[in-house]
Amino acid sequence: MKIFIWVGHPRGNSLSHGLADAYEAGASEKGAEIRRMNLHDMAFDPDLTFGYQQRKDLESCLEEWRENILWADHLCWVYPQWWGGMPAKMKGVLDRAFLPGFAMNYHETGSLWDKLLTGRSADVLFTADAPPIYDILVNGNPTKQQVKKMVLGFAGIKPVRVLQMGPIKSAKDDTIAKWLKAAHRRGQDAAARTPKTR
Repeated sequence: MKIFIWVGHPRGNSLSHGLADAYEAGASEKGAEIRRMNLHDMAFDPDLTFGYQQRKDLESCLEEWRENILWADHLCWVYPQWWGGMPAKMKGVLDRAFLPGFAMNYHETGSLWDKLLTGRSADVLFTADAPPIYDILVNGNPTKQQVKKMVLGFAGIKPVRVLQMGPIKSAKDDTIAKWLKAAHRRGQDAAARTPKTR
């Protein structure tokens, strides 16, 4: 299994990085081939100034990010929930690089589209200060809906397994240890799967 891990926290060290480390360790133990990128190391203009009407040249880190997605059988995105979604810089990668011709293609007429990244699966691990049950019952689970349906699913990536961990701000060391162990198990499980035929 070829797994591309992307840490979407804009800071250089965070719980997201620790969860990605645990996931990577679990996947490596089961023989997966791993590539990884950290958002903190990516330097690019996040603004899709002209929408889809005019393209900007992609910076080298965005080209590398796309190459890693095409290479992978399985993706793992790890990031914090901020204001009901992913951090702005992480969203900027999607705005700039998850474009028609790469992730999807709209049909010339009608409202349908071609999903160009089928044959891949994904794990999404995200942290939040809100308890998961509160996000589900009160907020409608916005981060999960965004990434599972409107980003990865829109491009044909499935299944997408989403694991929310929180509340972070009050978490004790033993709780964080459980989350790290859960991430480790997710990595092991992903590596043990049979890659889909593309």
